[in-house]
Amino acid sequence: MKHIIILGDGMADHAVHRLGGKTLLEYAATPNMDAIARLGRTGRLITVPDGFLPGSEVANATILGYDMHKVYEGRGPLEAASIGYDMRDDDLALRCNIICLADGVIRNHHGGHLTTEDSEELISLLNERLGSPDVTFIKGIQYRHLLVIRGGNKHIVCAPPHDHPNEPWASLLVRPEEGYEEEAQPTADLINDLIIKSQEVLAEAPLNVARLREGYDEANSIWPWGGGYRPKMLTLQQMYPDIQHGDVISAVDLIRGIGHYAGLHNIVLPGATGLANTDYEGKARAALEALRKDDFVFLHVEASDEAGHDGDLQLKLQTIENLDRRIVGPIFKEISSWSEPVCIAVMPDHPTPVEIRTHVKEPVPFALWYPGIIPDNVQTYSEVSCVNGSYGMLRLTEFMQKFMSIK
Repeated sequence: MKHIIILGDGMADHAVHRLGGKTLLEYAATPNMDAIARLGRTGRLITVPDGFLPGSEVANATILGYDMHKVYEGRGPLEAASIGYDMRDDDLALRCNIICLADGVIRNHHGGHLTTEDSEELISLLNERLGSPDVTFIKGIQYRHLLVIRGGNKHIVCAPPHDHPNEPWASLLVRPEEGYEEEAQPTADLINDLIIKSQEVLAEAPLNVARLREGYDEANSIWPWGGGYRPKMLTLQQMYPDIQHGDVISAVDLIRGIGHYAGLHNIVLPGATGLANTDYEGKARAALEALRKDDFVFLHVEASDEAGHDGDLQLKLQTIENLDRRIVGPIFKEISSWSEPVCIAVMPDHPTPVEIRTHVKEPVPFALWYPGIIPDNVQTYSEVSCVNGSYGMLRLTEFMQKFMSIK
């Protein structure tokens, strides 16, 4: 039995008054996810352990079977692996967003949907003006970059910018963790100094001068968070012997980094953007090609999460329907005809409700199907319907254990 997980990042949501009290998954046209639920079995999964924030790095790694209490080192080191930066033992790697500040608040966490090409100019300028032997900015994808501080202390409290839209940025600056004030204060002070100085540097960038003149959001501040040291993780091959060769497909450095440490081959598609305009068909084709030769595929689509963070109801509905029609449908149809059986699972990692615009720590619905499965009574796929699924409520690593036990 081969296995594929199709994950719509942030796809789950709350009931929305504008949709007649339905969630987006209930309201959207999702005939293919509904078919998997109707013909397969469903349930819910707690993806975030106690004591952790509901970040994608936590939720996605948990879905893949990792115990966060044993392996968690923050988002930065995972993105370093994806970018190709080989961390030293004394490196502190932080995810470094380039964001938009306006009127004293965080206007958005993505710098006005900064492109990878535009960010190259900004990262180069930041290194030129603020870099040193101990401070390096490394270009990632779009607004998602890396800050490496040699000798930095990871015991600091950083505010993920997507969790604080329209909040005053000055009150969200870095501080030491309680109990680590003496050793971590210098790192917190250094990062806060870089944030403030970056605003002066980025204001002079030709890109932002043009954006200001044309009335667009500026990419006018760095915002580091999610820092940690080099993680120690077993590969999925070591954890699940049935996975001899596996692949990850994503436009997001974080997910590619998890895939790197998990021993998965990263399939990089030029048209994969992490936004609503991503190459859905290309991802579906790549997943099917990978399944023909390998045992396991983790297909990650970021678009719904970005729409949720922007509070864009119609766009998030569109991303859910695109995932269903352009990825889930073609893959489900194709593998249903194969002589070699494939187990398919569809799920989000966490909810990103459009009316809150940030991740929340709540269970997510999942549906899975394989040839010969005995269906439960659930007829559609949503946060509400899957409450009645035969898998009930799974916790953390239980999903991957059950998923990979299907043979």
